[in-house]
Amino acid sequence: MIDTVVIIVFSVFIMLVGISFSRTGRNLKSFFAGGESVPWFIGGMSLFMSFFSAGTFVAWGSIAYSHGWVAITIQWTMCIGGLITGLYLAPKWKATGNLTAAEFIKERLGSAVQKCYIYVFMIVSVFLKGSVLYSVAKLVSESLDYPLIPVTIVLGILMIAYTAIGGLWAVMVTDILQFVVLTAAIVIVIPLVFQEVGGVQSFLDKVPDDFFNVVNGEYTWGFILAFALYHIFYIGGNWTFVQRYTSVDTPRSASKVAYLFAALYIASPILWMIPPMVYKAINPDLTGLATETAYIMVCKQVLPAGLLGLMLTGMYFSTSASANTALNVVSAVFTNDIYKGTLNPKASEKKLMFIARASSWFFGFFMIIVALIVPLIGGIVEFTLSIGAITGGPLLAPPIWALFSKRLTGKATVYITAVSLSVNLLFKIIFPLLINYKLSRANEMLLGVVLPFVLLVCVELYAKSRGKISAEYLALKQNKAARKEAVQQIDIEEEMALKNQNKFGLKMIAFSLTFIALLLYVLCFFFADRSPLVGGIATVILISSLIPWRAAHRVFYGSDLKSD
Repeated sequence: MIDTVVIIVFSVFIMLVGISFSRTGRNLKSFFAGGESVPWFIGGMSLFMSFFSAGTFVAWGSIAYSHGWVAITIQWTMCIGGLITGLYLAPKWKATGNLTAAEFIKERLGSAVQKCYIYVFMIVSVFLKGSVLYSVAKLVSESLDYPLIPVTIVLGILMIAYTAIGGLWAVMVTDILQFVVLTAAIVIVIPLVFQEVGGVQSFLDKVPDDFFNVVNGEYTWGFILAFALYHIFYIGGNWTFVQRYTSVDTPRSASKVAYLFAALYIASPILWMIPPMVYKAINPDLTGLATETAYIMVCKQVLPAGLLGLMLTGMYFSTSASANTALNVVSAVFTNDIYKGTLNPKASEKKLMFIARASSWFFGFFMIIVALIVPLIGGIVEFTLSIGAITGGPLLAPPIWALFSKRLTGKATVYITAVSLSVNLLFKIIFPLLINYKLSRANEMLLGVVLPFVLLVCVELYAKSRGKISAEYLALKQNKAARKEAVQQIDIEEEMALKNQNKFGLKMIAFSLTFIALLLYVLCFFFADRSPLVGGIATVILISSLIPWRAAHRVFYGSDLKSD
């Protein structure tokens, strides 16, 4: 009963937060990019949660249970991707001056390339985030003993509604709340799981001898290398994450977003993978797709009533945050680059906002359909890694290359993407069916990231030997020069509205953290033996709420000064 009440109260609160942002999206810039003035630390934590939540509990938890420490090694490749992105890629994306990655592709590589990429990107995003919906539906289904299919449909509709109502700020506020809730929950879970297994030494004695190997099973050094390269492309070029770099104010802030992401991925994989690793010693009998439930099973076993509900709700909303973010970006691309760019260039802001919210529903329903078929494909680990290996390099490497190259052409980009995708599909699907030949996990990932990179290098060297400069690059330089010379009229009213939107978002974060702290204080009354630990965490959260409140206060005075 306590868990159910906590789930309902917290879920209703999160939905009200989303609804509170329904009037802040004045136009596409504010709805999809937060007015390009989102504080970098908000963007960085949101990026972390959007990425982290996609597979941590189900996919990486399954690997941690089955193979041990290698699940942490795999996630450290994300830290490498974040560092490289902060150094080179994030500031480049911000410096383009474009709202979306698709907008940059159109300016740099041409509208034909943009259209090809848009259609493929939207399809891939819906498939990937359908797997995210499957993850969270399985968590809820297993913990509450509800049928998987109805849970998937209901949770999918809730995700869509939240994103369609509030836009980017609503998604980011949810990200921050889940970061706080789940960090608090894991601090409580870790000592409880070691207590359950009989201590650290008992855990070490009961797990397999190779459980702490840096690489293990099919996750070899070759796979780790390929996955690190993949994450440089993915974190630095995925359209969902590019939105985090373009929604801050300067290239330097964009770098800070990626650096914060990288810093959080140093320690967090260790903390998050401890529970399913310890559960291997508690219950070593899970096999097959059952290993995907290891995380929620250990939480059910050790968490007291109330805290399990809070953990489960945090898992749901944090995992759904990844899908929310993707829906927001897919909707942005469709609205800004297809509807406004091609179908109705003269559409009013009111009409564009309607299309933005309607497209969120449209793509969200396809996401639900994909989630329903994930179990038929082999589970989330196989599904997620396969989609990444097939599409990551071919779709993400060429646009990143175009950020730096003046020789890459739109025509070459299409050929490189088409050849890479075709070869990857050949080895992933056709050869296993026709000649029963299948690449190892490491070779599959290496092929996916190395092939497009090699093709890009060959094209670059060939163009350099001929002294060729891309016509699209020259056109881009002319367009940038024209924009720079044009007199920019500063709309004071619009600037004030965007500042007020950001001030409101920061205050909502402060208010929400206060709410979480109070909820934890209330839960202290239901388990006296653990109330000091829970109460201490609640106090830390309450004090932390002062950070966004003070930041909102600074925005307030900045607005006053601007208006004066």
